Amino acid sequence: MEAIAIIPAYNEEKTIGDVLEVLEKVSLIRKIIVVSDGSTDNTVDVARSFNVEVVELEENRGKGGALKAGLENIRADVVLFLDADLLGLTVEHVHSLLEPVLENGVDMTIGIFEKGRIATDLAQKMAPQLSGQRALKFSLLEQISDIDVSRFGVEVALNRFMESSGTKVQVVILPDMSHVMKEEKLGVWKGMAARMKMYWEIVKYLTRASSLR
Repeated sequence: MEAIAIIPAYNEEKTIGDVLEVLEKVSLIRKIIVVSDGSTDNTVDVARSFNVEVVELEENRGKGGALKAGLENIRADVVLFLDADLLGLTVEHVHSLLEPVLENGVDMTIGIFEKGRIATDLAQKMAPQLSGQRALKFSLLEQISDIDVSRFGVEVALNRFMESSGTKVQVVILPDMSHVMKEEKLGVWKGMAARMKMYWEIVKYLTRASSLR
């Protein structure tokens, strides 16, 4: 079985290079795809300095739309999703996400931060289902028709499918890992506004999905 990695990124010039540097060392990954989701900084330039494929979206589509763009015209057994703002990512973390799926024991892994930073550890303990660090079988993704409209609710879309289809999932602990919080990227008030927008996108997706039942 072979894997590809898809990294959605919106203005992540400061951190995406560290993420890609680790991914290039992982022999289990055949291809790395970075989707710049309407970035206005140097995210694209940084990504292109690595041996990766870059998909450059002119307008921001949200995380779901970016992942959908990365999935177009590709085939693989397993797809790895990682955020572009990770701190402390290692080759061992990537292996721990990929190997349970590549070895055909489970359908999806979900990575949870531990002993990284108090704020991000706590956030993931409160809402582990929102983790963006996942590996899953490509065949499952083909069955989720609305991943692109879910925007920031993409993890919720994956969880809903997982629950309704009997997907076998394994939670993977990612020690000493964290990510840059929105308040750190944008400042306290803009960061809080961006966080509220993310939660609103999740609620909107859940409301839409419930109405279609």
